[in-house]
Amino acid sequence: MNEKLNKYARLAVEVGVNLQKDQMLVINSPVDCKEFTRMLVKNAYEVGASDVIVRWNDDILSKYFYEYASMEKVEEVPEYFVSMYEYFVKNKAAVISISAPTPGLMKDVDPSKLQARSRATHQKLNFYQKHMMANGSQWVVIAYPTESWAEKVFPNDDKAYGKLLDAILTASRVTDTNDPVQEWKDHMDTLAKHNKILNDYDFKALHFKNSLGTDLTVELVEDHIWAGGGEHSKDGIYFCPNIPTEETFTMPHKFGTNGKVYATKPLNYQGKLIEDFYLEFKDGKVVDFGAKSEYDTLKGLLELDEGSSRLGEVALISHDSPISNTNILFYNTLFDENASCHLALGNAYPMNIKNGLNMTEEELEKFGYNKSMAHVDFMFGSSDMEITGITKDGKEVPVFKNGNFVF
Repeated sequence: MNEKLNKYARLAVEVGVNLQKDQMLVINSPVDCKEFTRMLVKNAYEVGASDVIVRWNDDILSKYFYEYASMEKVEEVPEYFVSMYEYFVKNKAAVISISAPTPGLMKDVDPSKLQARSRATHQKLNFYQKHMMANGSQWVVIAYPTESWAEKVFPNDDKAYGKLLDAILTASRVTDTNDPVQEWKDHMDTLAKHNKILNDYDFKALHFKNSLGTDLTVELVEDHIWAGGGEHSKDGIYFCPNIPTEETFTMPHKFGTNGKVYATKPLNYQGKLIEDFYLEFKDGKVVDFGAKSEYDTLKGLLELDEGSSRLGEVALISHDSPISNTNILFYNTLFDENASCHLALGNAYPMNIKNGLNMTEEELEKFGYNKSMAHVDFMFGSSDMEITGITKDGKEVPVFKNGNFVF
């Protein structure tokens, strides 16, 4: 297992962020993942990192903060914290973030505190979000299990931790015998070919429909680009921002979504689990919604700012795909979004418009770019999803049939 984990660490460093010689690396890691984090640090130095900075986090400590800190303290973002992120941007530090959530941990926390914290950090750290979403430097999100996460995925199973670790490595294409670095390079080539087909069609809009009640039309921005798999930083460095990934995605027009969509998987947002929810859109904005659980949390997300009730991403993934076929609900967006077509509420990616990485926000907004503090993916794909592409001259082209790409 140590050999496989080292392969996984090497994959994150060499393919995920494609760390360059003498480049700084920042690792965001839960304290429960310390052994694997040490592997990441070692691999980073071996490929020539100038410095590796580990930023530890702990969900339980975060819960204590929200439970006991005053609202005034929750809304305070210290200057030293801002300076740290300015330092990262100035040095174009690559970033590896380990996703290891504790689903439902924050269910009893006052949602107004979570919302207030989001607003405060966005206000002070908006420059950093812009830098990363515009691929100012390389970044990757990967996963590693914790006992609490494993118990949620495999309840009442004394082998839960090992099962989750195996599932993560399998989904990430890391096996005992393969070279995951080469396999991922091949996989990114495959996704690039898929993107080309969709880019050549240059659809005006997509229409989604399934038996759950989803009936949604999503208009795409002019000069949109379908992307997925590998991306390029502003300095031209090729990297892979999500491991695993199976998606091809682009930018919806902020005023162009109409109809209703039903989520097909729970959404773990700020430690709260939003289940069985739907959203209804008119002219791009959510005008009605409902949820079986955590209605107020969903409401808080939609009311975070003007852009959080509009779409910033639409992503297509065949139902017949490696993660979907595991039939595991990971309670982790990194995996669940790659098992299903998904949409994102909130901020769009500038890279999804031709020459978007070189545009100002004002220039991007003229195309229909959505601006928000949030970027939250939720899953709505299903085995019977039908997707029709609508061309600029009004022709209808089948894109999905029975949940899968037709080409």
